[in-house]
Amino acid sequence: MDISGPNPELLDRFAAIVGKNHVLRDANDLAPHLVEGRGLYKGSSPMLLKPGSVEEVSAILKLASETGTPIVPQTGNTGLVGGQTPRTGGSDLIVSLERMNRIRDVDPVANVLVADGGAILADVQKAAEAVDRLFPLSLGSEGSCRIGGNLSTNAGGTAVLAYGNTRQLCLGLEVVLPTGEIWDGLRRLKKDNTGYDLRDLFIGAEGTLGIITGAVLKLFPQPVGHQVALAGLNSPADALKLFERASNLCGTALTGFELMPRIGIEFVARHIEGVRDPLSEPHPWYALIDISTSDSAETANSMVQSLLEQGFEAGLIRDAVIASSVAQQKALWHMRESMSDAQKPEGGSIKHDVSVPVSKIPSFMAEAEQAVLAAMPGARVCAFGHLGDGNIHYNISQPTSADMAADKAAFIGRWREINAIVHGIVLAAGGSISAEHGIGQLKRDELAHIRSPIEMDLMRRIKQAFDPAGIMNPGKVVIIP
Repeated sequence: MDISGPNPELLDRFAAIVGKNHVLRDANDLAPHLVEGRGLYKGSSPMLLKPGSVEEVSAILKLASETGTPIVPQTGNTGLVGGQTPRTGGSDLIVSLERMNRIRDVDPVANVLVADGGAILADVQKAAEAVDRLFPLSLGSEGSCRIGGNLSTNAGGTAVLAYGNTRQLCLGLEVVLPTGEIWDGLRRLKKDNTGYDLRDLFIGAEGTLGIITGAVLKLFPQPVGHQVALAGLNSPADALKLFERASNLCGTALTGFELMPRIGIEFVARHIEGVRDPLSEPHPWYALIDISTSDSAETANSMVQSLLEQGFEAGLIRDAVIASSVAQQKALWHMRESMSDAQKPEGGSIKHDVSVPVSKIPSFMAEAEQAVLAAMPGARVCAFGHLGDGNIHYNISQPTSADMAADKAAFIGRWREINAIVHGIVLAAGGSISAEHGIGQLKRDELAHIRSPIEMDLMRRIKQAFDPAGIMNPGKVVIIP
């Protein structure tokens, strides 16, 4: 790596592309863009560029390719694996799409929306709502994350059960290649079998093959009926049985089925303002159930009530509450979506974004907890997530102690050790070590060990073909020897 970074004359050439008012060089201005949200990665960069058009992105990458200047694309800087963080050493330039935030077109008849890569997810949702449509991608960071980053990491979120990952919500892309060439793949077709699907190469590539500057997104009719319930349960095994009943009863109307442990509820009630446990007494586990219907609110209410009745009769549910208003629906979801933030005041947290086959979630949870506590007595397992699609955020908070702050560093220092334990159990169950957050820097080396040699070779060949100069987000996902 060139630790000296680009020379001043070259930096001035890059700055001229976007104009001096759209460049950050001051250390204080750059600081928020150099750190990953959990503080695991902190890099350095001499400059951040804010292009305002596809043509400016193209000019930046053309110059970068000609001069061998490394480029790190960045949208909302909400990623959790260091994929958007520059390396240390000072040579990586950051390209931010925050100015490229337009909603280009909304077509409610065709159920599509075209947006810039820098469009904020919440703004896309609002644009869909304005024409009585739904863009179902929903994340805790939706007020700041951006569509280009969502696509580059194939983000999941809370509605995957019904609508799929971001990959399933995209029809076409506009991408600037590392050479500066612009690929206009903004097709609005649901059926298009003309050759290789280039779109799918860029989705989930984490900016290593190019920069996504535009996307055609799928919209859906707004649900007419919506209801949310929270059930107290004894175990993940009971949650799985309840989920099976929910799937059979509700079919595609089941839009969310989230699993939460008692310790997570306690963390949220303790640290998130306005949140409380809505059930009258504590329970070991909780299921958040979300149902959306196309005909009426009565149908959604009837489905929820029938499901809870079945759950009580089968001995699966200990207690439950049904939201009586939209505000209560949002409050129940707020409790679930605040679970990660609620862990921060509890000290260090070692996190895992994993998925296993849905039927294996109970056995995975039991085996992982036993192994983690054997390696780290006193650790507090806060495992929660999307039971309906098999994605569990297997987070572990540090043990309580007299001096939590002093013990945090030692706890975090065991990150890789504990990852190896949990990921080993995940892989043995036929699961994945990255369900929705991506690979980035955090899991890059591990990826090379768990994927077959031919898979890694194919990934490297693709990277080499698209980015022969090696400028695009270097050090992320795959390394070219």
